[in-house]
Amino acid sequence: MAKSFNFIEAPGHLIRRAQQLAVAIFMEETAGFDVTPVQFAILNALMDDPGEDQITLSGRVAFDPATFGSVIGRLEAKGWVRRAADPGDKRRKLLWATEEGAEVALKMKRAVGRAQQRIVSPLEPAEQEQLSLLLSKIVAAHQGAADEA
Repeated sequence: MAKSFNFIEAPGHLIRRAQQLAVAIFMEETAGFDVTPVQFAILNALMDDPGEDQITLSGRVAFDPATFGSVIGRLEAKGWVRRAADPGDKRRKLLWATEEGAEVALKMKRAVGRAQQRIVSPLEPAEQEQLSLLLSKIVAAHQGAADEA
């Protein structure tokens, strides 16, 4: 019997490795845009819901609220996001994708689509669908627990 835990086959380890591969592929496909997956998610979310508050948006893109402000700061420095205090509550920050930010996100759609396809390319189409369903099920089941923690 082995003394150590067999992490190589552990779901958590495999999910972490898959995440590493997914980010690497995303970065390769979007190299000309100088953007991270989280930054892309933020731009897309703001295109759908302009004027979203910073806390709600961090939850929507599932990113740590403590470091979310620095990501927004980098997007602001690029001229892709505009941040302003909520007139009703100065502590609350509202966000908008700028015209340039929205244009960049739209230009990235094809590259991001290629990245997503490359990530699942080792799988048959039915397996790709199954993977998405299973990952969605895991995220949904644990989402409530993560929100309560």
